[in-house]
Amino acid sequence: MAQPVFEKIKQESKIWLSSPHMSGREMDFVKEAFDTNWIAPLGPNVDGFEDDLANYLKEDVHVGATNSGTAALHLALILLNVGTGDEVICQSLTFSASANPIVYQGATPIFVDSEPDTWNISPEYLEKAIKERIAKGKKPKAIILVHLYGMPCKIEEILRIAATFEIPVIEDAAEALGSAYFDRKLGTFGELAILSFNGNKIITTSGGGAVVSKNSNYIEKARFLATQARDAAPHYEHSHIGYNYRLSNVCAGIGRGQMLALDERVKRRRQIHFNYRSLLDTIPGISFQDELKGMFSNRWLTVIQLDSNATPNHLTSEQLRLSLESENIESRPVWKPMHLQPVFRDAPYFGEDICEDLFRNGLCLPSGSNMIKDNLDRVNRNILSLVS
Repeated sequence: MAQPVFEKIKQESKIWLSSPHMSGREMDFVKEAFDTNWIAPLGPNVDGFEDDLANYLKEDVHVGATNSGTAALHLALILLNVGTGDEVICQSLTFSASANPIVYQGATPIFVDSEPDTWNISPEYLEKAIKERIAKGKKPKAIILVHLYGMPCKIEEILRIAATFEIPVIEDAAEALGSAYFDRKLGTFGELAILSFNGNKIITTSGGGAVVSKNSNYIEKARFLATQARDAAPHYEHSHIGYNYRLSNVCAGIGRGQMLALDERVKRRRQIHFNYRSLLDTIPGISFQDELKGMFSNRWLTVIQLDSNATPNHLTSEQLRLSLESENIESRPVWKPMHLQPVFRDAPYFGEDICEDLFRNGLCLPSGSNMIKDNLDRVNRNILSLVS
């Protein structure tokens, strides 16, 4: 009896949300680390990477490289003397790494809703939160603002409010390297700022981050704490609790090669964003994060909102995500707000339901700078098939 013939269906290659994109120069710096045996933490690449970042950001900032953006934010809170019993205001619509270090320090996060333009922290509810906490005798120790998906927040308004109440600001610019506000790079506005070089970011060191400040004393202390707070002595002397938070010389070498292509990566991600926008802007019920006056986003991820009451066929963000997934295309819901997370269920929240709606209706589209035209067309075809 003849055996049945099964046609082998070839699955199309995976399109990732945001995968690493090498410049081709990374191995030059990594090889130098191997050739000179600088494989241990610290070394010339770390110093060079810190200098590269400081030169790129300008504004006379100083930079301390860490092994993650989370470590950098933890150090920033320590530098501002946040401790047990303190309160720190944080944007609710963000990744959990923006909030977790607050808890590391025994402090309480106070979450604030978004505003609908940039999707970042609402100045209105920020001011309300500060006033109400002060009225309860709990003046916030710091404000963590986030530049969500690379989009600048309403910096002028937020800094004005912070200055009025004399509360220091930490910029979480983990997603925003290359973004700017009136031609000034994000990460240079706060008392302190943090960057991330995780594998999905606009440039990567495999894993890594940095703490940034105009105050050189902050960065000097951050480096000290990040290397186990070892005092100057021939033996191991410690007068402070330290952390193993410094970036390795090998990973910093990757970062140095990545910095050479940073502007090109920003340019390409913006091209991808405008490609999506030209295709989808006229479709009812689909909207994007908008750049307001003076804002320049690196468009780390292109994110859309789908109002199923208005979209053709009442398409929802989850239906689109599942359709893309069936075609081997990765997309991702917008961050689930922190005040909705079980681990933060008891934390105070100020706002209405803007960030909840953004989470419910939002979807991050594939945005990697290494996405070729054929793959971008493939994503577009899938979306159009659902709204035509």
